[in-house]
Amino acid sequence: MRKPKPKSYQLIRGMKDVLPQEDARWDMINKTAEKLARSFGYDYIETPILEDTNLFVRSVGEHSDIVEKEMFSFTDKGGDNVSMRPEGTAPIIRSYIEHGMIREMQPVRLWYNGPFFRYDRPQAGRYRQFHQFGFEAIGEIDPIIDAEILLMTNQFFKKLGIPISIQINSNGHPECRAKFIKAFQEYARSKRSMLCEDCKKRLLKNPMRIIDCKEEGCQTVASSGPQIVDHLCEDCRTHFTRVLEYCDEVSIPYVLNPRIVRGLDYYTKTTFEVWAEGEQEAAQMSLGGGGRYDGLAEDLGGRTTPAIGVALGLERISLKLIDRQIQKERPDIFIAQLGEKARRKCLGLIDALTSEGMSVVSALSKSNLKNQLEIANKKAAKFVLILGQKEIVDETIMLRDMDAGAQELLDFRKAVEEVKKRVQAYGVLVKDLKESGLTK
Repeated sequence: MRKPKPKSYQLIRGMKDVLPQEDARWDMINKTAEKLARSFGYDYIETPILEDTNLFVRSVGEHSDIVEKEMFSFTDKGGDNVSMRPEGTAPIIRSYIEHGMIREMQPVRLWYNGPFFRYDRPQAGRYRQFHQFGFEAIGEIDPIIDAEILLMTNQFFKKLGIPISIQINSNGHPECRAKFIKAFQEYARSKRSMLCEDCKKRLLKNPMRIIDCKEEGCQTVASSGPQIVDHLCEDCRTHFTRVLEYCDEVSIPYVLNPRIVRGLDYYTKTTFEVWAEGEQEAAQMSLGGGGRYDGLAEDLGGRTTPAIGVALGLERISLKLIDRQIQKERPDIFIAQLGEKARRKCLGLIDALTSEGMSVVSALSKSNLKNQLEIANKKAAKFVLILGQKEIVDETIMLRDMDAGAQELLDFRKAVEEVKKRVQAYGVLVKDLKESGLTK
């Protein structure tokens, strides 16, 4: 009897593999984000993927789309109701409160990077497991901190060479918002027939969600209705004006957009989204967004703590780089060998070189030198070390400079030290060429 063929498995709908051909783009995005965060004095934080479901119900809003439709929630084996995190800010504020960060020098500046989960309708750049990194500044009300977050956001996209505009608005504080919601609700009732079915329900539960609905009729209603900036109190209006003045000071490209209210209940005052410049569907493909959430810590059981943050989506940013010829970082060394004795010695050599911080690739399972050198070329290694039977006897090793085409014999015992010098010299040369504008 023939054994049945095993089932072949495929991705679950809405999930995505990050494949090796995407590695250079993701690596560039991640390294740019981390370098920027550290240059502004932000410290890394990582929260668990699983949190108490009520954390998100309380922070994001009971009637938000995330809570009503999108969270991956379940009861665990201990009977606790838990959810896979749909966003990053609420867990960070939970951690801020739980670990007494309010006793540290304020603002506490944090950055994060990781996977998040929403049961959303899959489309280009939108998956049910997605990745975001973000910057959060917690414990300071001054509008210059808003400008700092906006400056970091703008610098990030400038470093990647992605032209953007920051669509900015103010949600005011709860009292401002209550006056606006009343006025908008009265207006939207008269246009109820133009609203989608979801927004007809939102009209009673959460009318501000109508403003950022992507359905055409709802957009028409929102664009013609009352604007929240007309309902701001003097304090919120002054705060917003100062944020814009700081943005002007450093030429941050912003657009005043009264429809930016964001999809989460915790936002107060400054709110913004990052749109790719010149795209017709920019709102649907927002690269990220953020804003103030001055009441969130108190809502989660802490003290009143002003804060602001931004979250940016890696999948969507990666799509903006898809046409770029982004090169992977070249390995420092490729090690080629001939014979079993050479192979054994090469394993120890790899250990020594990588211990000194150099990147090393090899094809130790290959025995044909020509094949190995072809791999070295494909990997674009800066240098190749070749160890054969003659070199074993002479206690030497051949070093080949792949750019110059020159090669020389090195004393095997001093090989690590000599190779390190050449790798360092190569790095200095490349840096000088970049600074002089002779290479990218």
